[in-house]
Amino acid sequence: MANLAKRLIMSRLTAASRCYSTVTALNKGKEESLFRWLSSFGGSSAGVADAANQWVKQGNSVNRLDVISCVTQLRKFRKYQHAIQLYEWMEKGNNKMNNADRAIHIDLLGKAEGVALAEKYFNSLEESAKTTKTYGALLSCYCKEKMFEKAVQLFEEMKELSFTSPLNYNNMMSLYLSIGQPEKVPLLAKEMEELNIAADRYNYNQLMNAYAALKDYDALEGVLESMKTKKVMPGWFTYGNLATIYVNAGLTDKAHAVLRKLNKKKNVPDCEAYHSLITLYGRISYLPGVYRAWKSLKLNFPKPTNTSYLIMLLALLKLDDVNGLEKYFTKWVSSCSTYDVRLANVMLESYLNRNMIKEANDLHENVVSRGVEPNLKTMDLFTNFYLKKRQMDLALKFFEMGASKVGSEKGIWFPSDETVSMFLKFFDEEKDEDSVEKFCKIMRKIGRLDSNGDISRLRTCIAAGKVEDESAK
Repeated sequence: MANLAKRLIMSRLTAASRCYSTVTALNKGKEESLFRWLSSFGGSSAGVADAANQWVKQGNSVNRLDVISCVTQLRKFRKYQHAIQLYEWMEKGNNKMNNADRAIHIDLLGKAEGVALAEKYFNSLEESAKTTKTYGALLSCYCKEKMFEKAVQLFEEMKELSFTSPLNYNNMMSLYLSIGQPEKVPLLAKEMEELNIAADRYNYNQLMNAYAALKDYDALEGVLESMKTKKVMPGWFTYGNLATIYVNAGLTDKAHAVLRKLNKKKNVPDCEAYHSLITLYGRISYLPGVYRAWKSLKLNFPKPTNTSYLIMLLALLKLDDVNGLEKYFTKWVSSCSTYDVRLANVMLESYLNRNMIKEANDLHENVVSRGVEPNLKTMDLFTNFYLKKRQMDLALKFFEMGASKVGSEKGIWFPSDETVSMFLKFFDEEKDEDSVEKFCKIMRKIGRLDSNGDISRLRTCIAAGKVEDESAK
């Protein structure tokens, strides 16, 4: 769950959405009905337009605010193509778009169709529609895709047009951080001051991240003082960012101080804040802090979600708190409405780490008996366990079972690099040619081994100790 803490470090490029969001007073019932109606249609070029036309033919009115509200919902669920089609339908009708709508359209095109189409749409706009919002949306696209030269050129043009804002500076700061040039961020902050552009908390957080990357912790703490002087209240996000920086830097005492302050804060925005707090305490190996953060989470969210329990179990696993892990796993099982295999995997990993294969098998069977499908992580855990036990037949059995699932779980890398390295180490030591052949066959099947690479070449690499370069691609 390192990503939860990492999310606090990079003060998001997606802050661009602040500029494009439109709050409406649309009746909730109508909004939800229209959204469900549109969502039920496919993403073909005519799908959403046909759905909107049918909605109107049924006697329902659709005005601009209705469209914008639905676009907001579609963006929330990452249905970008649907949102684009709805905007295109809107443009062809009598509902006129304003510059905020066009900015959203640019942002959507950048996400779903690529920057080239977003750029083409921007260039097609009348000059009067090329405003700070539409320029800013295109700049955001360039920054997200790390198109440095285009971003710098557009940003300079925006400055000449006086289209600068804290949001646009935030996007440029994010770009410099993402391409490894943190030293440029303080220069942008200084430029903002010279132009009398009041920095917001996103700018300050980016500045903190830049000083952290430069390991200038005195300057970093100075940013916090500057915020207070300028009456920009740091808030939970800023302190969470600061705590993450200290944890990453190994400054445990400073991290402790900030985390204690965070745990006392009221009006915490959402349960993810507590998730980050639990994760950070886990990273500095402070078990009392983990339990304290969980207690705070429970006070604010009496019925923790599966995700909350997952974060807690992962922290307890990391800190090897076996009793706590079993206690909270049992609590989750007894209260969950939906059984989540990810949580079972945490308990499974604990059993396998302790060589408790009977308990691991019993848990695995229990998961299956509930009608829940073990996932790639499950297969990787068993594969790893049997590799460590040098039981190659069983390792290959679970490896093959996992390979059969590849493609069914998006964003999951299987087998893990650790597992590949363990296979190769075993083959190097045992020279088990039959197992090598089976391993290679499975790896080719899932696209993890070059189809032109033959087994003899892999054997040569194993002998030369260069196997990882050949097969862990």
